[in-house]
Amino acid sequence: MPRARCRRWCLWLCLCVALASVLARAQTQASDEAARVGTMSVEQQAQWLSESATSGALAKLDDAQLVALFRSLDARTLPRYLQDGLRDYASCEFTMRRRERIKGKWPKRADHMLVRVAHEPLRIYAKWLPDGAHAGQEVIYDDSTRPDELYGHLGGLLSVVPMWTSVNGAFARTQSNHSIRELGIVAISQRFIEEGRKFAEAGITKPSEIEVKTVNGIRVVALTYETAEGQPEFYAKKEVLGLDLKRPLFRTLESYDNDGNIFESVVFERIEPQAFDDLTFDPGNPDYRF
Repeated sequence: MPRARCRRWCLWLCLCVALASVLARAQTQASDEAARVGTMSVEQQAQWLSESATSGALAKLDDAQLVALFRSLDARTLPRYLQDGLRDYASCEFTMRRRERIKGKWPKRADHMLVRVAHEPLRIYAKWLPDGAHAGQEVIYDDSTRPDELYGHLGGLLSVVPMWTSVNGAFARTQSNHSIRELGIVAISQRFIEEGRKFAEAGITKPSEIEVKTVNGIRVVALTYETAEGQPEFYAKKEVLGLDLKRPLFRTLESYDNDGNIFESVVFERIEPQAFDDLTFDPGNPDYRF
């Protein structure tokens, strides 16, 4: 081998060894840090999760490290972490894909929705996007003006006939088992926090399974909670919740009934905290089709 070529090869080899050494040290430090978290108080664990998610350190952990980390957490830490983060998403816009089993039927296509939500007072605008079920439908809800009603229209030919209707009426319940008030990221986090108290009372202090998944291109820590009693004592017999690695919120949700059948699936796609003006929740907004 020519001497110059040999020197280049040796230099390349040395660089590879050095890089491998740096990566190995980084992985060891990450493992040590994750193990240390298990000895912290609930408040310290929640703060560590928040700082690690914001800095990107949490997302850099490999699958095995993430599973070990979340197994080490106190059962009260995750609800505390989510509760602390809710204020960051009190006003936000997101897109979501949602399916619900209605009257025993699982839909062939998911609803693909654009949603804008603000709290205090609760106000919601939702539009069903063209590539999902019920395309063209729109609804608006404003708790400060008509707390028991929503304004909306169906898609297709009937889109020219908007109407006020009860939040619990036929129009609202045809496509969902939930009230429009329960639409959004905050509502799912709040439900988990409330269910967590019931889990503790039932002696469930840890998820039955923890794994790392990629759902619709989103890497999450999937936490499975399963109860012996199931429904109606709990919202679901089994729930699989996918925790975002960069923000204090769930990106995915799957809920199963007592027979093991899925009855709800939610995937949050793009999520952006935003401040909205009054026109956002006004049926007279020229960007809407009311």
